[in-house]
Amino acid sequence: MAELTFESPVTNAPKGAGQGAVTVGDESSTHKASVRAADGTAAATALGLSFASSEHRGEVFVAHTRPEEWMIFGSADAVASTVDGLDLAGYASTVDITHSRLMFRLTGANAANALGKLMSADITDSMMPDGAIVGGTVASVGCDVIRDDVDGVRSYRIICDRSFGQYLFESLVDAKAEFDN
Repeated sequence: MAELTFESPVTNAPKGAGQGAVTVGDESSTHKASVRAADGTAAATALGLSFASSEHRGEVFVAHTRPEEWMIFGSADAVASTVDGLDLAGYASTVDITHSRLMFRLTGANAANALGKLMSADITDSMMPDGAIVGGTVASVGCDVIRDDVDGVRSYRIICDRSFGQYLFESLVDAKAEFDN
């Protein structure tokens, strides 16, 4: 089967998305895999992590997003290598979600303030430290939000169905605008 060409869910990027004190980036082309594995299976043990936590592991980023579900992000080779290395015996499976899920990154000292305009979850440091995950709505869109600071600067990965791409991207750009001064 022929390799699919990736197309961004953002067809018209608003001005200023990648500029200012808070930036919005489209990381949707990052390869993504979902792993579902029952507690006690070899795959669940290998992936580990407490529920709603994440970590960088070499060339991949692993996030335990829901009970018995993990997401793995990285280059195509790194994600494939990680998934291929899992023992899927018992109740365990993997699905490539690169083309079905988008991933945006909101970064900057005021990223929490901008994101707070669009969601009702408590994303203060005490409730959502670096590496924590929360599921909720961002601009009325069901999302997984992962705090993944970059070089000590607050940053969030926001993941949802790609059909909401343009709307959610524009909402994030609009929310960050007041913090760009």
